[in-house]
Amino acid sequence: MNQLLFALGLAIVLLTVVSVLFTLVLPRQPMGVERMTLVVNRTIRLVFVALSRMGKTYERKDAILAPTAPVALLAQLLFWAMTLVLGFGLMLTATLHSLPDGLLQALTALFTVGAVHIGGRPDTGIDIAVGAIWVVIVALQIAYLPALYSSFNRREGLVSLLESRAGEPAWGPELLIRHQLVGITDTLPGLYAAWEEWAADVAESHTTYPILLLFRSPEPWLSWMVGLLAVLDAGAMHLSLAPSAAPSQARLCLRMGFTLMNRIATSSGWTVDPDPSPEGPIQLTYEEFAEAVAMLDSCGFPMERTAEEAWPDFRGWRVNYEDVAYRLADRLTAPPAPWSGPRRHLRTGVVEPRRPPQRRPGGAPSFTVARPTVVNPARGQRSQKRPEGPPED
Repeated sequence: MNQLLFALGLAIVLLTVVSVLFTLVLPRQPMGVERMTLVVNRTIRLVFVALSRMGKTYERKDAILAPTAPVALLAQLLFWAMTLVLGFGLMLTATLHSLPDGLLQALTALFTVGAVHIGGRPDTGIDIAVGAIWVVIVALQIAYLPALYSSFNRREGLVSLLESRAGEPAWGPELLIRHQLVGITDTLPGLYAAWEEWAADVAESHTTYPILLLFRSPEPWLSWMVGLLAVLDAGAMHLSLAPSAAPSQARLCLRMGFTLMNRIATSSGWTVDPDPSPEGPIQLTYEEFAEAVAMLDSCGFPMERTAEEAWPDFRGWRVNYEDVAYRLADRLTAPPAPWSGPRRHLRTGVVEPRRPPQRRPGGAPSFTVARPTVVNPARGQRSQKRPEGPPED
């Protein structure tokens, strides 16, 4: 019996060490035993989502959700501490003949505050191993933080730039409209190219370090997920409405964008269709698309096709990323931007970006931003799907 407990404890310790190495040292997508930390992250996220129901506005809800990632990092460290105490406690039980005494001795050795030894032969080797492994784990966790915050800062840089380019919250058609209104459509190729590189960086960092998904943007109405969706929608509309004039960078940005989403979805354990049919259904309706095209037309955006002619191509692009984007936006409780899907924890409703007026000296009226209240949904409330194609002749 004592040998069985020792073997079980040794297995727990080894699994913990492997989990630490794969999480903090080896930069790759979690696949096996290292996925244990994902369970911790999900548990913490669910706790904060439940707490966020106390917030009556989106800003308040975002403030409650903001500490999710730091608390998850601490919980991850405590999880490893508990598994080490359990594993070494079982190993010590073989000589102490008491599980509570074994857990107590392992706990005191773990935090290097001394060792409690009650009867039996000395277990100096195990006591030293407990303290040494814990010191290494803490050191690795400290070294792990700069990598996380470096990736976080790189992610948020382009997201902040979208505040003036695509509104707050960001929206694809608004991005094209603003560039046309101020005559800077020549900068769109550079924008698409920058977001292609950004998507490649985020795909690597957020699948290697999944806890980055829990880090929220510093401003409530900014979100990397909503920003990416806006850029992808802008690129898809550009290619669909003006195929000969649209820059090639838009196509590359779209490809890398939905590759990023699919990699994150796969690392989260979701089932993803890697090659959906271009004629497959999407949740965005033709009426919503046509309304956005009319807005582009009213501001003079150059178009070669009508909304009805462009719809099949736009749908063919959006089917690659819409489902995963909606699921991620809901999972992250992202701002309820247009064309970003429903939110289970927010009342059905969309907050459109506010476009500041083009003011000039001479007494133009002031501009104030007033956000509508976004509160929790009533129980049993469900979103309804609407038809998705252009009207039949």
